[in-house]
Amino acid sequence: MKLFQNNPAFYKGVFALALPIALQSLISIGVNMLDTIMVGSLGETALSATSLANSFISIYHIFCMGLGMGASVLVSRYWGMKKAADGHEEEAGHALKQTVCLMLRITVGLAAAFALLTLFIPSTLMKMYTNDNEIIQLGDVYFRWSVITYFFLGTGLVSTIVLRSVGQVRLPLYVSIGAFFVNLGANYAFIFGNFGAPRMEVAGAALGTLIARVFEAAMILGYLFFKDKAIRFRIRDLFMKTGSLLGEYIRISIPVLVSDAILAIGNNSVAMVIGHLGAAFVAANAITSVTQQLSTVVIQGVSQAGAIVTGQTLGLGNRQKTMNQGWMFFGLGLALGAISAAFIMAASHPIISTYKVSEETVNIAKQLMAAISIIIVFRATNSIMTKGVLRGGGDTKMLMLADNIFLWVLAIPFGILAGFVFHWSAFWIYIALKSDDIVKTFWCLLRLKSEKWIKKISTGK
Repeated sequence: MKLFQNNPAFYKGVFALALPIALQSLISIGVNMLDTIMVGSLGETALSATSLANSFISIYHIFCMGLGMGASVLVSRYWGMKKAADGHEEEAGHALKQTVCLMLRITVGLAAAFALLTLFIPSTLMKMYTNDNEIIQLGDVYFRWSVITYFFLGTGLVSTIVLRSVGQVRLPLYVSIGAFFVNLGANYAFIFGNFGAPRMEVAGAALGTLIARVFEAAMILGYLFFKDKAIRFRIRDLFMKTGSLLGEYIRISIPVLVSDAILAIGNNSVAMVIGHLGAAFVAANAITSVTQQLSTVVIQGVSQAGAIVTGQTLGLGNRQKTMNQGWMFFGLGLALGAISAAFIMAASHPIISTYKVSEETVNIAKQLMAAISIIIVFRATNSIMTKGVLRGGGDTKMLMLADNIFLWVLAIPFGILAGFVFHWSAFWIYIALKSDDIVKTFWCLLRLKSEKWIKKISTGK
């Protein structure tokens, strides 16, 4: 058990995967900020409508992330098996294609379900978030232009994750950069009626997003179907038989989807608790949100790299090397967490001072920044382990249980007690709401040491 080792090749390999993923996340944050600024110039009602409509669309996004990350566990393992040159290359290659086929079929099926809901009951969906008729009407407009967006958003996203799993990280980054400028140009044209385009306002924002998603999906799927020489998945493979792998796919991949979906609901519940703590607390939390996003992009990249590296190493049949890498990833989590904590503390005062808010909000924001700088050390470590190493080892069912037990049984009840019963300070309320990050880190340490997280994965043959 050695957390920090003199192994330049390992760290170079990890960051070669992680940094393009992190940059892609930064671009996504930038796109969201640009959309907010552009639509926000139309007024609060327009901004509220697009924001709330996107809250529903983001549920589909989370489902696709779960589908993609679940499939990547299998893809990285089969990719390792394919490179092992032990006589099972053909079986591994076939199972790899079956995994991609199942993932795309489920993604398209989910897209159809969300598209039908958006098409036939847009007002009902908006009423889940607001009772304001004007916001609901604008939300309906946004939804009407978003019906087919799901198909391009989903297939592009899951295919991106799969390509990363076989080491293709640069292409998705370049495509994201292109999509950023496509979205920027389309929004500028259609929201405000520039370049001879009609002024569509909220509808223009939805159309701009659709155009960017079409571009993204066309580039990623075009590469996957026609150019990729690693997976070698072609259009005809969409019709291949997948029954022999279905059981293994459900066992390994679906728990990731379920876990991410339930965690998303849980995190929304945390937001609801914060929402009931008062306007000052809500405003202070909003001030800290961008800082949290920026401080975790590299951590998210390393998490995905952890899943890929672990899966590929196990696919090569090297269990001892996998354990050794697992400890190094744990150490990497602690180190990145400490760096992130230092960044948050250094950025705390400059960021808070840019907002013209009440003294109470400033005080709460300072407390939250201090709490976040502590929690981030634990979050970085357990994220790299749960979303990375342990997931890459195939321990998806146990992770599904652990993630949600720690959140629903510990963090949410403890946060409610801290805020509404004990009336603790903002610092301790936030620590209570994120206490699952602390406990989960120690659980990850024990789980890693036990070696029970390394699961055998078959090719379905």
